[in-house]
Amino acid sequence: MAESFSPLVIAVPSKGRLQENATAFFGRAGLTLVQGRGARDYRGRIAGLDNVEIAFVSAGEIVALLASGSAHMGVTGEDLLRESIADADSKVELLAPLGFGHANVVVAVPQAWIDVKTMADLEDVAAAFRAKRGTRMRVATKYVNLTRRYFAESHVTDYRIVESLGATEGAPAAGGAELIVDITTTGATLAANGLKVLDDGVMLRSEANLVASLTANWDETARETVRVILSRIAAEEAARTTREVSACLPTASDDFFAKAGTAFGARRRRQTSDGWVVLTCPTAKVAGLADWLIAQGAEEVTVAALDYVFAATNPLYEKLLARLA
Repeated sequence: MAESFSPLVIAVPSKGRLQENATAFFGRAGLTLVQGRGARDYRGRIAGLDNVEIAFVSAGEIVALLASGSAHMGVTGEDLLRESIADADSKVELLAPLGFGHANVVVAVPQAWIDVKTMADLEDVAAAFRAKRGTRMRVATKYVNLTRRYFAESHVTDYRIVESLGATEGAPAAGGAELIVDITTTGATLAANGLKVLDDGVMLRSEANLVASLTANWDETARETVRVILSRIAAEEAARTTREVSACLPTASDDFFAKAGTAFGARRRRQTSDGWVVLTCPTAKVAGLADWLIAQGAEEVTVAALDYVFAATNPLYEKLLARLA
C-alpha cells in the first residue's frame, strides 16, 4: 500500500487586493500559485513543488487555521492575529512583514473634545462621564481584545465596549458610542466623521505578514519543504535590497574593503587579477559607495541588480527552527 503523507498547507487570502499582493509576493520568489480549476477553486498548489497545498480562504479563516495548526503558514495581518489569538506569540511566529496591507489600529475621539489628546486625558474624561451620567463611557470597536489590553496598559478602566457590526467610525455621530477603536490607513475617513486619533492612540501598526503556525505538524518532510520555500523567499528579498557594484581599483587592499564595509555595509564578492573589484551593497547606500569609490581612484562605477541571492544561512528558516526547537 502506498505511503500516505500530509501536505504542507499555506493559507492565503481568497479574494481582492490582498490575494493579488500575496500572489505577487510568492511570484517574485519564483513560487507560482496555481488555483486548481480557476478562481472558484479554494484549493491550489505551487507550480513545481510537490507536497504543498494552497488554501484560498477568508482572512478570519487564515487566523483560525494558523491557531489550530491546520495550516503551516499563512499570509494575514498582524491586527487579526493579535485580536483573534490569545497569547499569539506562543501559537504563531511572524516570519516577515510583506509591505502591503498596512493599517493602524487606533483610538479615536470626537474632534470636539479639544482637551482630550492622550490616553491619560481619556481616563479623566471617563471618570467625569461616569460621575455626571452614572454610566460608563462607550467604546465602539470590532477589536475587543486589543482594546481591553491597550486600555488596561494605559490605566483606562471606566468604560464599556459596544461591539461594532457596521461602519465603526459612524458610531459617535449616530449616538451609539462616545469614541471608537478602529483601523485606519490615512485617517481621512475618521476626519470625515469628525474624529481624531489620540497622540498616543496608535495601538498597533499592522501590515500583512508571512506567519508560521507553531502548533502545526512540523515533521521532517514539512520542514524540508518549508526550507525550500523560505530559501527562495529570502533569496529574492536579499536580491531586492542589494546591488552589485563594480569598479577598477588595482590598489584595493584588505583595509580598503574593511572601510567599505564599515561605511556602506559593502561586502567583497570578488577581486580579479587585472584590478577589478566587485562588491555587494544595500540598495540605499549604493550612491554613497559609488562616490567613495570614485574618490579612491575609480574612473567608472557600474551597478547591477540581482535576481536572487541564495546563502548557506537562511534567516527565515533559522527563525522558524528556533521557535520549533
